[in-house]
Amino acid sequence: MMDIFYDAATKIQSKPILDWKAAGKPVVGYTCSYVPSEVFHAVDILPVRIRGIETESMEIADAYFGPYICTFPKCILQLAGKGKFSFLDGTIITPGCDSMRRLDECWRKAGETYPGIVPSFFYYFDVPHKTMPHGMKWFTEEIQNLIAALESQFGKKVTEDQLNRSIHLYNKGRRLLQELESMRSKKEIVITGTDAFAVTMAGTVMPRDLFTTHLESLVESLQKKEVPGNDPRKRILIIGSISDDISLIQLVEQDNEAVVVAENLCFGVRYEGNEIAETGDPISALANGYLGESTCPRMYGKYKERLAALKDIIHRAKVDGVVMQNVRFCDLHGSENGLFERDLEKEGIPCLRVEREYGPLVEIGRLKMRLDAFLERLSN
Repeated sequence: MMDIFYDAATKIQSKPILDWKAAGKPVVGYTCSYVPSEVFHAVDILPVRIRGIETESMEIADAYFGPYICTFPKCILQLAGKGKFSFLDGTIITPGCDSMRRLDECWRKAGETYPGIVPSFFYYFDVPHKTMPHGMKWFTEEIQNLIAALESQFGKKVTEDQLNRSIHLYNKGRRLLQELESMRSKKEIVITGTDAFAVTMAGTVMPRDLFTTHLESLVESLQKKEVPGNDPRKRILIIGSISDDISLIQLVEQDNEAVVVAENLCFGVRYEGNEIAETGDPISALANGYLGESTCPRMYGKYKERLAALKDIIHRAKVDGVVMQNVRFCDLHGSENGLFERDLEKEGIPCLRVEREYGPLVEIGRLKMRLDAFLERLSN
């Protein structure tokens, strides 16, 4: 049952994407969780979260970005230059941070040297940093502009009925993921953190109908699963910078001394955390759900809310320790992790704060040494 999730979670060109393309249907990639996937699903376009896994070198990215920048957008640009995203019929860039904003101009510029890497539909989707009324109005207009651009490019009309049906389906998946999180919080461990993360990652690239069907089957099987109690492994929460590579979770769990019972990452359940209202204007509902409820550190004035959310997870999942990771040069998460460490340690919650490179570039040996020392601290 897990094979389809792992295929989608560990490959840029996974079987569900290739099957979709073989059926002659368009695929649009997007870089940030603020982009409402329901808009694409409503008109039978597959929305795929763009990732940087499978990066093996950085010569293209280094030529456009330079060395002192987060390696996530650099990996994306590297893969684009190598033709890894040739299956995309469109790309949407969002300023989740300044590094991701620069991906827009760098990708366009690289297209002059590497012909064909810029899709015919290459769109910049802006996102405000505040949820004040003027910010919500701005974001609502951005969604309307995105819909208009999609309609013009692909010749498909996005209707309210279509949006409502898509919102309903996505909400079903969100509830199933929340049920999975609820099971992970229990004393009995019914699924490893690695498997759970593979599931949530798959949800960002698989056709939603297919993902929801398989997720429902998985949840039903886990509900029937019998496991022994009193699991001796330390219960870990992982938070921080963008992480879509399951190897980070595997590294924490590899010696069977710890299990990741929750995450609060840009990819994962935080991305799927809030249901979208199924009444009223669907575009306003999408704006409220994707921006109004956001707890990303790029949003101004919400630190207390983010800290409270972490404390709620720690309490609910009976967490023994928190691993705070940030990609090098990630100012947003790097700064906020320091505040989280201060405030959580003050309340007796052990924390490990580490800086790393993104995904496939991570320094495994150094990170493993830090994790081992942290688990030893939790055992004393």
